[in-house]
Amino acid sequence: MGTMRRSLVAAVSALALVALAGCSDAADSGSAPASGASPAPSDLATQKLDWRACGAPSVAQGGGSAPKPLPHGGTWQCADMSVPLDYAHPSSGTIRLALIRVKATDQKHRIGSLIFNFGGPGGSGVTGLPSFAKDYEKLRARYDLVSFDPRGVGDSAPVECENDKQLDSFYAMDSTPDTAAEKKAYTAALAKYAGACQSNSSGRLPHVGTTEAARDMDLMRQVLGDKKLYYFGISYGTELGGVYAHLFPTHVGRAIFDGVVDPTQDSEQGALGQAKGFQLALDNFAKDCVSRGDACQLPGSTPQEIEQFIVTMLDKLDTHPIQGIGSRKLTQTEATNGVVEALYSKDFWPLLEQGLDEAHGGDGALLLALSDSLNGRDQHGRYSNTQAANAAVNCLDSKERFGLAQTQQSLPEFRKASPVFGNLLGWGMLSCSKWPVAGRWTHPDVSAPGSAPILVVGNTGDPATPYEGAKAMEKALGKGVAVELTYKGQGHGAYDSGNACVQRTVNTYLLDGKLPAAGTVCR
Repeated sequence: MGTMRRSLVAAVSALALVALAGCSDAADSGSAPASGASPAPSDLATQKLDWRACGAPSVAQGGGSAPKPLPHGGTWQCADMSVPLDYAHPSSGTIRLALIRVKATDQKHRIGSLIFNFGGPGGSGVTGLPSFAKDYEKLRARYDLVSFDPRGVGDSAPVECENDKQLDSFYAMDSTPDTAAEKKAYTAALAKYAGACQSNSSGRLPHVGTTEAARDMDLMRQVLGDKKLYYFGISYGTELGGVYAHLFPTHVGRAIFDGVVDPTQDSEQGALGQAKGFQLALDNFAKDCVSRGDACQLPGSTPQEIEQFIVTMLDKLDTHPIQGIGSRKLTQTEATNGVVEALYSKDFWPLLEQGLDEAHGGDGALLLALSDSLNGRDQHGRYSNTQAANAAVNCLDSKERFGLAQTQQSLPEFRKASPVFGNLLGWGMLSCSKWPVAGRWTHPDVSAPGSAPILVVGNTGDPATPYEGAKAMEKALGKGVAVELTYKGQGHGAYDSGNACVQRTVNTYLLDGKLPAAGTVCR
């Protein structure tokens, strides 16, 4: 690839990895040293954090350069916080969580620490917060901005599964099997992956759930010296926030849930909702392309024709992969994942259009770069632990285990919901079928009577967490807890879209404690 293309692919990988917040080479497992240097469990709430200058992120966190200082004296600091490995048996040992912060600019009027979770599950907050920090500059006036790698993620006792070479094969495999042989290979690959996670992370797998992460946040609140938890949760971070509010309703301060997960859905309903959500986003992408006339690079004079072009291309890739990057080919699964990645933000639509056009001409490099970004692969072939952590958290949280017959029975409904993404998301229900640790719930309990108000922000064009999830979260939190704000836009989440109305409304609540009127809409 030429210099410009290499730069473009690098930009895709860096940007999209942050937006998603996808087995790792990290040297530090995150386990507390056996020397007794970590505080005893009874002393954890009073532990003193050793804040230091942040270095470059590890491979497990996604790699890259050390975070650059922000304007107005914004120097990034990092620290490790000790938490119990097993809250039910706190004397069994501790692990370390990686934290990052930048201090408030107006210390005289400082409210406290605003803790962020950017989603996943599996996204590194240590890399995520600096990447998005410019969007939160107004909030930094009165808050220390804080984020962390949840347990099992990044540098916080990371879950480790297959090695880089094995992961290249795992992500390239046919994840929408058509024949008996393909189904056998797919289920065998899932079993092999789960076995690798068990072999390399067995002591951590039973302790990386959302409930533990919520308890970690309450301990973090105490260690940071806050009487209440001030919180900004995005995507999966809204589910984590809901579980926290259920466990500690009287500890909730001002909280924002943006890009809201529907807490009432089981695994199948959630996957089906995502199929519909990504299909809606693709519809909007296709409409936008058609509206630009001859400037649209894709064949078709209607959105339906553009989408049929995409379906036909993906069908061809099922049997005839094309040139990707280096010796790697672009497969059907990777191409579909590349499309999924680009639909997370409207900013990526030009890349999606370009990638589809180039793949039509036999060059699959850009779609493969997008797929790599989704899966946490860097340009050197190294994987972050984003997807390993995602699997570990999801499979520990959900007690549902789908078999082959049940999955195949559900496929027609998935295909009806989305001719492009239905197959992939339907077959994805098998992901936890071979997981070595039993799950806990069908869906989380987020009822939080007695909680302070929570501002719930729903985006009507959100592909990953469809808009209906915001209303479901509002009801599930309980009467008088949530206030819903609607954003009529595109992409995953609302605040980081840059919409002035959304940002002003959220900032007003976090900074001044003033909620919007119920039913407020931003466009």
